[in-house]
Amino acid sequence: MATVHIDRLLDACIKMGASDLHLTVGRPPVLRINGRLRSLETKVLEPEDTNALMKSITPEKNQQELQEMGGTDFGFAFGDKGRFRTAIFKQKGNVTLVLRLIPSQLLTFAQIGLPKICAALCRRPRGLFLVTGPTGCGKTTTLASMINYINETLDHHIVTIEHPIEYYHPHKKSIINQREIGVDVPTFSEALRRVLRQDPDVILVGELRDLETMENAIRAAETGHLVFSTVHTTGCQGTINRIVNVFPVDQQEQIRVQLSTNLIAVLSQALCPLKSGKGRVAAYEFMVVTPAIANLIRENKTYRIESSIQTGKKLGMQLLDDHLWELYEDNKIALSEMLDKARQPSMLLEKAEKKLGGRTEEFRKELEDIGPVIGGSE
Repeated sequence: MATVHIDRLLDACIKMGASDLHLTVGRPPVLRINGRLRSLETKVLEPEDTNALMKSITPEKNQQELQEMGGTDFGFAFGDKGRFRTAIFKQKGNVTLVLRLIPSQLLTFAQIGLPKICAALCRRPRGLFLVTGPTGCGKTTTLASMINYINETLDHHIVTIEHPIEYYHPHKKSIINQREIGVDVPTFSEALRRVLRQDPDVILVGELRDLETMENAIRAAETGHLVFSTVHTTGCQGTINRIVNVFPVDQQEQIRVQLSTNLIAVLSQALCPLKSGKGRVAAYEFMVVTPAIANLIRENKTYRIESSIQTGKKLGMQLLDDHLWELYEDNKIALSEMLDKARQPSMLLEKAEKKLGGRTEEFRKELEDIGPVIGGSE
């Protein structure tokens, strides 16, 4: 019964265009659609339901890890309909499942609205390209699009190190080898230590989560490889500071020098539901490391990066708030969404008031749902 049940739930997830499926005791199954949670009209799940659902999809070794560690992650294919990245964990002694649908279709740069210069940066022979933002903002999809672009246009050897593998890439013009943590190699740092002997041109590291992984990724970029990865930070300036601050104080100056010479770009993104209610759109902050920005990184003057991004528009650079404003002006996103995702909401609120010639009835109505707007950057 559980297998039939999970099949129906996964089908509903795909058909309704959901990004995630939540299965927890005391609630019916819940789908996340366009960023909002929506309960399915089925029975409230009991402990035996979530346990049976878990057993119907979870490999033996992951079931063991769940028992021993209280949680496990893996990916699986749902026939040819799609792949799911699955997190299973215990809460109040019960089993809970969160399944994220990985879209089967790889999108082009134009489809996800990436800056045009990304294509040229993907053709660089070496350097570090970081995609940043909170969980669920589409970092994996952006990276998959970049890897697919390289795979289709260049004869490279691409090695990906992921936990778990999300998008499956077939060999095209490039050779692509995808290594999964816990299946093909025990840890990110071990995979990165070995990768340089595997004749790679391009390396994708799922996430820079600790000092050792960061060190190895920077070293790989330094030794003549193009390295892509993600960091859970918001904004380009915040990303540089986060990486530097992971290192001990006596190493920070050296890391700044290494980043200034190896970092080629930072793309920071946020996903916003469309005003129409049909789908979502990504808002980007984008920084290309020019000689001027490299100097700011080296000299620990990251607070001046934002003004350099503003003057770098011809390279496709932009601040997140400027892109959010553009999406709001084009009537793609609501005022509340722009202010929720903004780094300096009070400034955008002021701008919106001026544009509308004061607080119109419609403007006030939108504001009522938001509550007080806090000013200032992160």
